[in-house]
Amino acid sequence: MSDSGERARARAGAVAQRAAREVRAALRPFTIPNGITLLRLAVTPFFVLATLSGNYVVALAIFLVAGITDALDGLLARVLHMRSLLGSYLDPIADKTLLVSSFVVLTIAAPGAVTVPLWLTVMALSRDFLIVLIALLLYLGAGVHDFTPSLWGKLTTCFQVATVGVVLLANVFHGLPPIALLGLYYVTFGITVFSGLDYVRRVANRVEALHREAQP
Repeated sequence: MSDSGERARARAGAVAQRAAREVRAALRPFTIPNGITLLRLAVTPFFVLATLSGNYVVALAIFLVAGITDALDGLLARVLHMRSLLGSYLDPIADKTLLVSSFVVLTIAAPGAVTVPLWLTVMALSRDFLIVLIALLLYLGAGVHDFTPSLWGKLTTCFQVATVGVVLLANVFHGLPPIALLGLYYVTFGITVFSGLDYVRRVANRVEALHREAQP
């Protein structure tokens, strides 16, 4: 057998292996954790409809299931070694979509229901808009895309989730003291404001560091 034939078969084998790797890479986003994340994103409209119709039992059940799947998809991604670039973007998008939707619909809930105060919802949405805007500017202007969440950012998310959960519980069981709700609102508001300011401070430090690195 000629050397040219051997080389042709070797090239064909290399092409086949490269094609197989590309197929696996293309199919990588379609993992079990990402499927669970997409399911969490898909139930958000049903949560909105249940809340707006005053069916807080169903809304609470959906919110709890979403919280469980949020923990489950991250665990499965680690255990099954199924982390993907798509999942790293999809998971926070699904979380933020549900959380933002929750604040909005619980602010415009039916008369007589326990609601999230408008001032808290406006502050929460403004903070998120600020973060998205700054992240976009950093990405477009400096190529920065690895801004890790801070402790205050994580605390903000925890308290905002707790606020939604407590408001739903208050509408289901009708026994929560108003002063407790008000205290939770103020704490969530304060942490939201502080985390937004902390984010701006960290961004300023990051931009200053990039400026120093760019100088000759």
